Amino acid sequence: MFAGSRILVEKKIYSKFLDAMTEKAKRIKLGAPLERETKMGPLVSKEQYDRVSSYLELGKKEAKVAIGGGRPKQFGKGYYVDPLFFTTWTTQPASPAKKFSVLSLRDSVRGETDAIRIANDTPYGLAAAVWTRDIYKAFRVVKSLRAGIVWVNHMQPTYVEAPWGGTSSPASAASWALGLEEYLETKQVFVNLDETPIGWY
Repeated sequence: MFAGSRILVEKKIYSKFLDAMTEKAKRIKLGAPLERETKMGPLVSKEQYDRVSSYLELGKKEAKVAIGGGRPKQFGKGYYVDPLFFTTWTTQPASPAKKFSVLSLRDSVRGETDAIRIANDTPYGLAAAVWTRDIYKAFRVVKSLRAGIVWVNHMQPTYVEAPWGGTSSPASAASWALGLEEYLETKQVFVNLDETPIGWY
């Protein structure tokens, strides 16, 4: 699996994006995993809950909390955590709180070149996504990103026929029909041409 845990937003639209995302996060319904209306369930164990909690506490010392991060009061049991994301980081990307379990927003992106530099400045290269109305810009960025799967104006869908792997990623593409190309870096690009919102929440 892959998680989009870093979002790079151009500075000129950052405030508008942050407000919209905060409102969207408020509509994420927590609950039992088997209930259809649930969008976010509990963590799998106390060990994982304690680990995530430690990252949240570390993150609170290194960044601003945009929303969430506490333990929901409506549940008597279960390892639930409110949806949370951080903004305005003061540390380098190596911080554990930035790498796992939480969403972080980078607000100092000055443009396309800066975004590519920041996106590639990580040891992880399984997946990435590009959001823009400029399809030419989209493919310039797609070409420059060091990632095995790249979505354009979408995120998460993939196909069993397509390779599954990435730059500096433990995931392997060997199960693919063309597994002999394991020693090459293959890139998948998914372009969503429908302007209708995905409507997850």
